[in-house]
Amino acid sequence: MKTKKNRSIGAQGAGIALGISIGTAIGVATGNLAIWLALGVSLGIVFGSAGRFQNTASDKGGE
Repeated sequence: MKTKKNRSIGAQGAGIALGISIGTAIGVATGNLAIWLALGVSLGIVFGSAGRFQNTASDKGGE
């Protein structure tokens, strides 16, 4: 059984991985990998944190 802390770390990691992959794809397509990779990581951290807070709310019975 996963603890709350493990689920929040998983959400953060998934967000970062998704941001890196999307940033890399856009960066290669536009020829500006450095900027898009950095933006992808940044957005991944933001979305990962949002997923962490969403998991916390659902654990407490919120929507």
